[in-house]
Amino acid sequence: MTVSSKDLLNDLQARGLIAQMTAEDELKKHLDGESRTLYCGFDPTADSLHLGHLVPLLVLKRFQDAGHNPIALVGGATGLIGDPSFKAAERQLNTSDIVAGWAEKIRGQVSQFVKFDDVPNPARVVNNLDWAGEMNVLDFLRDIGKHFSVNAMINKESVQQRLNREGAGISFTEFSYALLQGMDFAELNRVYGCTLQIGGSDQWGNIVGGIDLSRRQNQSQTFGLTVPLVTKSDGTKFGKTESGAVWLDATKTSQYAFYQFWLNTADADVYKFLKFFTFLSLEEIAAIEKADQESAGKPQGQLILAREATRLVHGEEGLQAAERITHALFSGEADQLSERDLEQIQLDGLPSSSLLGINLSETPLTSLMADAGLAASGKQVKDALQRDSVFVNGVAKGLDDNMAAADIFTAANGYFGKYFLVKLGKKKHHLFVLS
Repeated sequence: MTVSSKDLLNDLQARGLIAQMTAEDELKKHLDGESRTLYCGFDPTADSLHLGHLVPLLVLKRFQDAGHNPIALVGGATGLIGDPSFKAAERQLNTSDIVAGWAEKIRGQVSQFVKFDDVPNPARVVNNLDWAGEMNVLDFLRDIGKHFSVNAMINKESVQQRLNREGAGISFTEFSYALLQGMDFAELNRVYGCTLQIGGSDQWGNIVGGIDLSRRQNQSQTFGLTVPLVTKSDGTKFGKTESGAVWLDATKTSQYAFYQFWLNTADADVYKFLKFFTFLSLEEIAAIEKADQESAGKPQGQLILAREATRLVHGEEGLQAAERITHALFSGEADQLSERDLEQIQLDGLPSSSLLGINLSETPLTSLMADAGLAASGKQVKDALQRDSVFVNGVAKGLDDNMAAADIFTAANGYFGKYFLVKLGKKKHHLFVLS
């Protein structure tokens, strides 16, 4: 769905995607006048963005769809410092080589969400190391530092939290982060005519600092807009699973695990997340919610959310792989899976074990499966084998409790010579890898 520039802010507000705005009435007029340039920054604090970055990324896309020019800023410089905003303690500083490598990966990720070619309002990706890295300390103190009041900076809520936390405090390095981010906005305003910065609600103080610096240095009026930090109705942190963060990089969180994350969304959150993470219209989302309320069967909101979000991040091919794996594990038709599908399952789709280094000839099949967590004891595995309730790559026949693991886990029996999907009963699954 494409929203006109005139209706863009109204649509964002209706979706719950605006936490704060500067000069709301003036910003609406500003956006209605013509195509504007806006930016959002992404610091390379890891080698991938995660789900927490997806809201501002998609807001950039929403602005581009409405005719505006988005800039995605990769923080090659700010990533070397670390943003102290609402962090409990000082960040671990990384080397310039590590940050540079992460910055390049994140540049590629943000490029998935905005268009650079064949549109009248192409996006661009910039790295703030390009200008911050060329500035010496005296120029920074004279040209940037003189415009920032220490009194105002100390009074920022994010700084006060650190100052008031016993044993924490804040270093001058992190204290200077707001100056670097303010310099980014002023630089983009000067070079590209950028007049709007968007970011998470924890960035409000930094954004206001950049607006003030742009006014002082460039005599330019600029604006800020923040998006809410996503929360779940049960109070747990959004974008986290038992195994950690949900990443946008498929080598860190597979397409299958990404898809499953959305399928497991609580009923209390699903329609809000449809507004945040999809481009379905508000009318379409309201119709989905109404149909789910009136249906006696399984709600469709989670399935639609999983499909739309996975397609956005991993493309049609990634969505098809996630759905294929989901169907195969549910139906037991694992012989339809590709080697890449099984690699996804090994990454994070199921509990998995390597058989490397295990003497399979001397390891009873019952012990191997119990040690992998398929049952509490070898006796339980034995009982399941006798009931033909243990399946290895979809086959239960020919298995018995007297077998050694070597009788089953051979290259000839494995998918692609090494993968063994084991199912015990209806719910216990495990992937063994012969490599």
